[in-house]
Amino acid sequence: MKLTKAQYDEIAQFLGHVQPTRQSLRKLKEKFPSQSQSTLLSIFSQEYQKQIKRTHAKHHTAEAVETYYQRYLNGVMKNASAPVLLELANEMDFAPSLMARIVLERFLQEQEQAIPSKTLINSMLRDPSQIPDGVLANQIYQCTVNDCCYGPLVDCIKHAIGHEHEVLLREMLLEKNLSFIAVEGHIIHWIESKASFGDESSHQAYLQDQFWSYWNRFGPGLVIYWYGFIEELDCHRERGILLKDCFPTDIVTLRHSMAQR
Repeated sequence: MKLTKAQYDEIAQFLGHVQPTRQSLRKLKEKFPSQSQSTLLSIFSQEYQKQIKRTHAKHHTAEAVETYYQRYLNGVMKNASAPVLLELANEMDFAPSLMARIVLERFLQEQEQAIPSKTLINSMLRDPSQIPDGVLANQIYQCTVNDCCYGPLVDCIKHAIGHEHEVLLREMLLEKNLSFIAVEGHIIHWIESKASFGDESSHQAYLQDQFWSYWNRFGPGLVIYWYGFIEELDCHRERGILLKDCFPTDIVTLRHSMAQR
């Protein structure tokens, strides 16, 4: 689904005034019923990630980390079964999985009297049963399953969706026995699959890190943003990079062109 810049900005502006919860996602769908749910979910996730990046540093100062850790300890001391970490994350407008990581790292520092490795932290976040504190393990689990944008559970889902679309694209190409094609009058030598919405910041990053490199090595190509993109970004066609939101149906192959002659 392609959106105009104005349509995208309206959605992004709405998201700027709500918390990143499943309830907010339902409100988003109600506010923009004509838009695809998968498109809205992708935009929802990307806009929230931008917000987290802007505020990430303030949550990782020594003072902030100690404050969060002490509030966690005080909270579970009063009621160990309450979702202390999840509520703290929501209050601070911070991703629950990232708040869980901060508190877990601080806990392990106190236990081990050393800075824990990222490998150990990631392993415990993926499998909280490894955490040598049952209360904290439960708190970490609650944060993971209630985080719709970050954390090991979301990472697995994103990886699976990305792989699914790559397999789908590969099957389409094999079925049609294509090596290179023409789409809307443009020769295509490569296709990149993106299981996300193409907004300005992500597309510019992909252009710099991937697409222009592909263009230099292989020539003109096609990018499929399966969940849509801002239509004004499709501005490099003459230079050799096309954008689509699905596998093109109006393709022309060399074999087909020669047969017509």
